[in-house]
Amino acid sequence: QVQLVESGGGLVQPGGSLRLSCVAFGGIYSVNPMGWYRQAPGKEREMVAVSVESSGETFYADSVRGRFTISRDSSKKAVTLQMNNLKPEDTAVYYCNVDRWGTNFWGQGTQVTVAS
Repeated sequence: QVQLVESGGGLVQPGGSLRLSCVAFGGIYSVNPMGWYRQAPGKEREMVAVSVESSGETFYADSVRGRFTISRDSSKKAVTLQMNNLKPEDTAVYYCNVDRWGTNFWGQGTQVTVAS
């Protein structure tokens, strides 16, 4: 079993920055994709950014590429999401995720609200 504990999030003005962090408790490995998804009210959950540390691959949603940066430290079983130049459309609940050989584990979610 894997438990994911998130921190960060909050209220920020458009153009501002936030940093989300997630730490995993349990057996995950650098080959397991780990990253962030988000779900806005009335919308489906969508991938934001994912890291596969063993291969060095990172994946970003088109809507956040160039503004968000994912970083991962497998030795600490941690992943962070640095979010810059935030827009109102980034408002959502953000979830940490790890895919351990086809089994997905989720954090409890953290609210990010971008508003003036």
